[in-house]
Amino acid sequence: MESFVVSARKYRPLGFAEVVGQEHITTTLKNAIDNNKLAQALLFCGPRGVGKTTCARIVARMINGFEEKAEVNSLNIFELDAASNNSVEDIRNLIDQVRYPPQFGKFKVYIIDEVHMLSNSAFNAFLKTLEEPPSYAIFILATTEKHKVIPTILSRCQIFDFNRIQISDIAKQLKKVADQEKIKVEEEALHLIAQKADGALRDGLSIFDLMVTFSSGKEVTFKDVINNLHILDYDYYFRVVDGLLAENPSQPLLELDEILRKGFDGHNFIVGLSEHIRNLMVSQDARTINLMEVPDSIKKRYLQQAQACSQSLLLSWLSIANQSDIQYKGSKNQRLTVELALMKMAHVNAVFTQVTAPSTEAVKKKLN
Repeated sequence: MESFVVSARKYRPLGFAEVVGQEHITTTLKNAIDNNKLAQALLFCGPRGVGKTTCARIVARMINGFEEKAEVNSLNIFELDAASNNSVEDIRNLIDQVRYPPQFGKFKVYIIDEVHMLSNSAFNAFLKTLEEPPSYAIFILATTEKHKVIPTILSRCQIFDFNRIQISDIAKQLKKVADQEKIKVEEEALHLIAQKADGALRDGLSIFDLMVTFSSGKEVTFKDVINNLHILDYDYYFRVVDGLLAENPSQPLLELDEILRKGFDGHNFIVGLSEHIRNLMVSQDARTINLMEVPDSIKKRYLQQAQACSQSLLLSWLSIANQSDIQYKGSKNQRLTVELALMKMAHVNAVFTQVTAPSTEAVKKKLN
């Protein structure tokens, strides 16, 4: 049996052109290397799985002039995981290594991951070396929590802030991987995986591997992703809103009952409904349609349903849903909290009609 390599490792970028969603950083780093203006201490900050360590390795390869697929980098790259090597002794060992120039290539690159985990004494032991490193040493520090890195370290580094990767960019990358692996995929399925990845491409690739394993490599479908990741289908929310528009509280209550019986949390439902109403609002204006991060096929359904809703109605629904979200955790009867919100939403239109409709006496006066 061949050893399986996870997609996050198999498709790890080897050059800046392959890095997804961090153009502002890759362009700056490439220009700095090309113009020989790369700082000797860099701090890469940002969420997990967005390419911090990958970019650090690319920098190490480029400044040493190695080929993209060369594996000789190990002689010049020293990686330290500060989560498990955070003592003064660990940093002193690293400093001892820095004293010796590289035997191969031009630079020695030290990548310290999760640098915020270093102890205060370890940080202090590192300060002098970081401020005045040898000409052949480059330090690249990576962290998910910049606010935990002491100011004296921050002041000695050139800081690069990595972004959470856009859902559309993750979905495109997953499509490329699927095409290379010759796996059939549905666009809606990839979009859902990208949403669940929460801005981290590595997480998206891990979920994709899971879905491929479930389908035995045949096809990744929207239905399979929904069932495996325990996500509520868009259809539920469209049906709930149809019931609310018909001023019929029974249909939304029955939909909620089915959702709860499938093991979903009531809070999960109300948060999802708020997102659905928000999407209906942004789809009413051509300038804000792109704020919806949903597949094109679903976007069409939002545009269609939004035509039946006034903006004041959607704002009222959103306000009710938001109140239910706030009250949910403190409620002793959480199901009733959500049901009450749905019943209020179903009667909003009727209230609007009563407020705006002229009274019988007012009509008589106008006629006279």
